[in-house]
Amino acid sequence: MLDITLLIIGKVKEKYWQEALAEYSKRLSPYVRLRIKELAATPFSENNKIQSKELEAKRIVEYLESSSVKKNSAQVYLLAERGKMFNSPDFALWLEKTQPLILVLGGTLGFSDELYRRYPQISLSPLTFPHELARVVILEQIYRAVTILNNKNYHY
Repeated sequence: MLDITLLIIGKVKEKYWQEALAEYSKRLSPYVRLRIKELAATPFSENNKIQSKELEAKRIVEYLESSSVKKNSAQVYLLAERGKMFNSPDFALWLEKTQPLILVLGGTLGFSDELYRRYPQISLSPLTFPHELARVVILEQIYRAVTILNNKNYHY
């Protein structure tokens, strides 16, 4: 069973995103020990974008450096458009060997420069997605990966 934590800045407000996330979480339950940890998003204006990203980065690092997370010895990757890209079969193999795993999804403004220097990144796409959509996409891709690993008819 895969062991994956999604560490996410912000909450999902729209019901249709919540329903999609619930569906993929349900589909993943036989294959993945999935934990979703949401951290508060920081409000921002044109004048304080850098400070907002730094406050969110501080929350992320505090969570990742907490004793319960450190005991887990999970590998941490940021989900970022400039990260390493995979096709679905390669992503499945990578997921299988990268365990336990924490995937970090940033807020509206993305990540601070410190986080980019500190942690490796993987990419869902070179495009930028709203964080609600990115959450659905990563869960669907994890589901696709476990179906590939378990020889289920989903990925063609």
